[in-house]
Amino acid sequence: MNRSKQPVLNRALELQDRVETPDGAGGYVTTWQTIGSVWADVALRSGRDVRFGQAVVAQASYRITVRGAPVDAPSRPRPDQRFAEGTRLFKILAVAEADAQGHYLTCFAEEEVPT
Repeated sequence: MNRSKQPVLNRALELQDRVETPDGAGGYVTTWQTIGSVWADVALRSGRDVRFGQAVVAQASYRITVRGAPVDAPSRPRPDQRFAEGTRLFKILAVAEADAQGHYLTCFAEEEVPT
């Protein structure tokens, strides 16, 4: 976030939480449930190609700024959650206050896209 300006929260993102349900065979099936929407400032930090055997994945790192929320609030993003924007998915890696007053949070996230 530019320290001299407030972030421009102009992108609507869904905050999603992981839901694991038993699959009947001793394992779990993971699905994602939308728990709310947030307005965000999404800024690209870096990008690279990652090779997994024959597959190549474009991996991008983002700084996503959202409005602040108390640590115990369900609306506060957590590292085990993700943001969704249509078909785009941003895995949340870390969350920290973006300013001393806690008005905004910075979420460090990654997006992976098969190429």
